[in-house]
Amino acid sequence: MEPTNFIAKDNNWKNRVESEKDAAKRWAEKWGFLKTPLEELLGPEKKEAAKPKLQLPDHLQVRPVTPVEKYTKVLPSPPVPKTTHGFIGWRSSVPALALEHYEIQSCKGAVRRMK
Repeated sequence: MEPTNFIAKDNNWKNRVESEKDAAKRWAEKWGFLKTPLEELLGPEKKEAAKPKLQLPDHLQVRPVTPVEKYTKVLPSPPVPKTTHGFIGWRSSVPALALEHYEIQSCKGAVRRMK
């Protein structure tokens, strides 16, 4: 057991309390703007007057958007073909052929039992 210097601990505590009090006094000047409402901070912003729209000649006007369905037809997807991936591997569709028969242990110690 180490000897305890109560005077040093008391001085450390007093310094800590004083620094907290100083920080509380300075908070308003540093962070007081956080309490100010947003409308007061922004103030009356001057909005620019809307510019009059110019009438473009016919050859410069933008054409209206054509809907995608008019020129593109999307058909449903075909069925997924039978491949070797469907017979073996982690995502086997046949439970008897699946490889998930073993325990997998992660480096953190978690164990996952497969089947």
